[in-house]
Amino acid sequence: MADLLKKELNVETKLIEGDRGEFTVWVGDEVVSRKNWLGFPQDEKVVTAVREALAQEEKNND
Repeated sequence: MADLLKKELNVETKLIEGDRGEFTVWVGDEVVSRKNWLGFPQDEKVVTAVREALAQEEKNND
């Protein structure tokens, strides 16, 4: 996922180890994607969620 986010959005990521089986994607203080009872989110959905959160963050900083 880190490689995909770097390739698609040119963002650096930081892995923080959580509980076993946990998968949560944060942008700043906002959770934008996470694993649920159905399993891991699709890669493209994670990329879209991160892209939207970054755009919102940029908009709020203007």
